[in-house]
Amino acid sequence: MQKRFVLINVFLLIIAVAALATLGIVMLTSTGAYARDAKGDPSFFLTRQLAWLGVGTVACFAAALIDYRWMEKRWWILYAGAAVLLVCCFIPGIGKAVHGSRRWIGAAGQTVQPSELAKLAALVALAWWFSREGTRPREFLRGFLYPLLVVGFLVALIAPEVDLGTSTLMLSATLIVMFVAGTRLPYLGLTAVAGCTGLGFAIRYMPERMGRFLAFLYPERYPEDAYQQAQGLIAIGNGGVMGLGLGNGREKHGYLPFAHTDFIFPTISEEMGVFCSLGVIFAFVVILVSGTVIATRASDLFGRLLGIGIVALIALQAVMNIGVTTMVLPNKGLPLPFISYGGSNLAFCLAGVGILVSIYRRGFGERPDPEGMAFHTKIKRRGTPRM
Repeated sequence: MQKRFVLINVFLLIIAVAALATLGIVMLTSTGAYARDAKGDPSFFLTRQLAWLGVGTVACFAAALIDYRWMEKRWWILYAGAAVLLVCCFIPGIGKAVHGSRRWIGAAGQTVQPSELAKLAALVALAWWFSREGTRPREFLRGFLYPLLVVGFLVALIAPEVDLGTSTLMLSATLIVMFVAGTRLPYLGLTAVAGCTGLGFAIRYMPERMGRFLAFLYPERYPEDAYQQAQGLIAIGNGGVMGLGLGNGREKHGYLPFAHTDFIFPTISEEMGVFCSLGVIFAFVVILVSGTVIATRASDLFGRLLGIGIVALIALQAVMNIGVTTMVLPNKGLPLPFISYGGSNLAFCLAGVGILVSIYRRGFGERPDPEGMAFHTKIKRRGTPRM
């Protein structure tokens, strides 16, 4: 009975992801031709996204078929590789600067974003650390400081790329994984406060980010910095309940910058209406719930924490993107998972879905651990403080 329940959640997860990816291709067909960087080719972004969708689909199937536990023993390879690639972003000739940020590396016209690999590497390292024998999550050093430093090193390489959104996303997902692993709440609370304080100082000394933050607080005083989000709200208003019709959006005609990437959600609202927008949100809720069910039924602690981390990354990124495009959050550059144009993010999100399927297959294809599938029992046993 339990296996059937989790299997249903696996199907729901796959259906939701497939629906979002299909919608992304449809909307990119509608908006890509009007993007500023289309280079006169109406299918420029569409063909690239389709290629990355193919890569991501292969990665998803491979991750689903391969035992996810191989990452537990080789976590350091992923971690070291991510660190090296992040450093390459600052090497002239390898790193690529786009809109003032150095988040990409590439050659021969192709670029990838190493921070996507870094997010996965950080989660694998965290899951490995807390699944080790002898690790006591309620201790200050072993359960809080050491794992936080492991993730903090990668974040320290990402932040200078002027990528505060990804840095915030990684730290937020890290705190969720540490909470689930049993780290004391006061430690996590102080970390959250310190992180917000550090983010505030970073924004204070970055004129562009400071402008975005002030525009979020006082859009009427800083219309230039608030322009993008204001146009997003106009697009949502234009669509109304039923939308203007697929392909009939107005804001993509040069009014709404990045309508095919970070601000694709308002374009969906404009062309397909509020019901489609609510459908997108519902699909992410399905991913959150189904992914959590799969992760908590894993056969080992490593799989549980890794699965929770992957679900947290996808869900938090969706919340942050939709929050930005509806002007609930300050503007930051994060794509909408599975929908926005962005090959690296699409491929790694699909790979993450494949890992969740692998966690399900190993969780019910083999005999579970001695504590059974009782997730909180395992956490409680490992969370016993040392006297």
